[in-house]
Amino acid sequence: MTTQNWRQLTRKELEMAESARLNGNEGRARVCARRAAGYVTGEYLSRNDITLDTESALERLRYLFSSPGIKSQQRETIEHFLIHTTPEHQLPIDADLIADVHLLAYQLLGESL
Repeated sequence: MTTQNWRQLTRKELEMAESARLNGNEGRARVCARRAAGYVTGEYLSRNDITLDTESALERLRYLFSSPGIKSQQRETIEHFLIHTTPEHQLPIDADLIADVHLLAYQLLGESL
């Protein structure tokens, strides 16, 4: 994945997330935000010469969450993407996953989207 490619893919997912939210589909917004976070995480892994045999956003996020070099603030942001929804399909925490993608990009890559 090229530097430009991860950024384009992330922005596309964020646009879809915002659109889903505007249409009242918060569940879809979370899915898109998680995929966007997966692209950010993939770029971080690539820049640090870490190869995972997966394209799964959740697997990338889980790997990074358990990595010893991750700071506590980064780990907290990553954790938001890994929390399971309640039976009512709500996040059990007060978190905005779309905003968290932007935060994660800044925390991991030092870049804004």
